[in-house]
Amino acid sequence: MTFRKTLGFFIPLIFSANIWADSLKINPNHPEQYVVVKGDTLWDISGKFLENPWQWPRLWDNNPQIKNPHLIYPGNTLYFSIVDGRPRLSFSKDATLKPRIRESSLDKAIKLIPTDAISQFLTSPKVVNATELELSPYVIEIAGEHLIAGAGDRVYVRSIMQPKSLGYTIYRKGETYISPETKEVLGYEAKYIADATIERSGDPATLIITKSASNISRGDRLMGSNENQLALNFFPRPPEQPISGNIISVLNGVSQIGQHNIVVLDKGLSDGLEVGHTLDIYHRGRLVTDPFAAQKNATVRLPDEIAGLLMVFRSFQRVSYALVIEANQAIHVLDKVATP
Repeated sequence: MTFRKTLGFFIPLIFSANIWADSLKINPNHPEQYVVVKGDTLWDISGKFLENPWQWPRLWDNNPQIKNPHLIYPGNTLYFSIVDGRPRLSFSKDATLKPRIRESSLDKAIKLIPTDAISQFLTSPKVVNATELELSPYVIEIAGEHLIAGAGDRVYVRSIMQPKSLGYTIYRKGETYISPETKEVLGYEAKYIADATIERSGDPATLIITKSASNISRGDRLMGSNENQLALNFFPRPPEQPISGNIISVLNGVSQIGQHNIVVLDKGLSDGLEVGHTLDIYHRGRLVTDPFAAQKNATVRLPDEIAGLLMVFRSFQRVSYALVIEANQAIHVLDKVATP
């Protein structure tokens, strides 16, 4: 970065700035100013100024003008500067000026990450073990002798004698998640089918379908609903300990993985992987034949190459859901992930 200062001030400034740059890892290609546009996220903007966007709170915290970085709007101009040896983002070229209040009833403050991409996955589907599925109540019959049920229909469910809540979610066994390394079962996808409300407990109990994503069938399983168990308040950061794993599946039926897709990892809470943790994605190196080797048909594994970055937004015991927040090349199932 280039700053026009007098020589006497320039040398200590560089020394101090380098200390903070090492700590904050300032992007050497950062702009001197940036105009926020619709669709930007705090993560995107931070990546323009920092090599590691998860360090954004420290960059914002250095600035008394930006009291709350969540209240930055499209049209705002952000200026990068060094004040007292510390990197800073400001709403004005002179970082010592007092902030001005912006009033707008139309603009919405930009988000930290694209939460719209993950909102539908915050409560459903979920990952369960075999016992949870086997012991859950299940649909035994549909009222009116229908073959399938949808919103507004009633279903009869085995053994809900003492309901723990009025709301239930209906699931169906989905994908089996298997470790690519040990081949052991890590869990089972409980695929979201519908929401239901209990009308009468018993064996069978009677429930009415309030919302459905697909038709309900006999044998579908039920679990108590907990719509408030997860929030959209994330603090992206690298894990406190080294974690290495693999992408084992992709949600939403996409075949090619790119930015803002949802992937499944073979690591979870038992491995120290928590909500908000960020991991680098590595494209697994290909096996190629070496025609020049002394050994005929010898093969060589090419190096793994970094392909992007993801953030865990939901973690189960041995499996996690993550959002791809950066993708600089194609990403595939079985690509590796690791602590940055």
